[in-house]
Amino acid sequence: MITNGFTYVAVLICLAAALITLEKKTGWKLFEFLPPVVLIYLLAMLLCTAGTWDMKETKPAYTALKNSLTYTMVFMMLLRCDIRKVLKLGPRMLLGFFSASLTIMVGFIGAFTIMKGVIGDNAWMGLGALCGSWLGGSGNMVAVQAALNISEADMGYALVIDSIDYSIWVMFLLWLIQLAPKFNAWNKADTRTLDEVSRGLEEDAAANKAPITMQSLLLLLGSALLTAAIGTNVGVTLNSMVPFLDKATWTILFITVMGLIGAISPLGRTAGSAELSNMLLYSVIALLASRASLLELADAPYWILTGFIVLGIHFTLMFIIAKVLKLDMFTACVASLANIGGTASAPVLAGSYSGSLVPVGILMALLGYVIGTPFGILTAHIMEML
Repeated sequence: MITNGFTYVAVLICLAAALITLEKKTGWKLFEFLPPVVLIYLLAMLLCTAGTWDMKETKPAYTALKNSLTYTMVFMMLLRCDIRKVLKLGPRMLLGFFSASLTIMVGFIGAFTIMKGVIGDNAWMGLGALCGSWLGGSGNMVAVQAALNISEADMGYALVIDSIDYSIWVMFLLWLIQLAPKFNAWNKADTRTLDEVSRGLEEDAAANKAPITMQSLLLLLGSALLTAAIGTNVGVTLNSMVPFLDKATWTILFITVMGLIGAISPLGRTAGSAELSNMLLYSVIALLASRASLLELADAPYWILTGFIVLGIHFTLMFIIAKVLKLDMFTACVASLANIGGTASAPVLAGSYSGSLVPVGILMALLGYVIGTPFGILTAHIMEML
């Protein structure tokens, strides 16, 4: 069993490197169905389940790196972004986001109706707090808990669902978004604006013919790491002054602004940002999966099943909405994770589709923090009436 934090991180990054290398060198058909981004998540989860590393001993390394690398990755990806082009997605982005929010709320109400006989009539409180989290973020969960005076015991069940069901949902969406071209063609989704924005941003990046050098890589990495470090401190300061948003959200907002400014500066034209941001993306995905043990499925099985029913209803309704409104796969998937995962994971999913579209994930996720608390409380009271 690995107890050393450095060894734990080294194994995860080496796992990502091995899978990427296999895809590039072998051409195995396996990667057409399970791309490296999904296999990294799955194998890291299986290694965690097998007890390859000690969860307690390696937690400090995970805590120190996960958010820091995520912030660094977001800044690096934003250097490739012209926000003026991204904002062209506005109406469709909002349609996808609020469709996801509404179907998640319906999912909670439906799941509680189905499962209240086994999880208890008072389960609406814990599920209400979880709904706040799955519409916004952990700050919304805490706010709903305080508003409804929910006990720690009920919150414990909600946290189990948030850990297991969320982790599997992220892995599922990472796999699903790889099918976007086939789904969009079948659904006759209008992707002209999305394709135009993505293509324009990628052409801007390709137009930069400067060679990747050690100097350019070091400049980019140093700038991104320093921005992430400063952003973390800024987030703590702003949270103490304006606690409406948690420190992670303030940090993401600061880094987003700095990244967008960097994108129109000479730093945005420095070669190597795509390569470095992809390296960080796979490292973050491996870290996220490394804390999701499938053994937790044995804890509170009926509550975990309830969470999967929520996701099943949400998926089914989103599929129908996507079919009727001809939404594309990218919009539907990122809208879903922007609600359920927030600013921590929506940019990761958007980046796995196209690094230039990370701002879409961030913008959607920030909307979730606005609606998470009031809509979570509303959903809880609807469940209470049932």
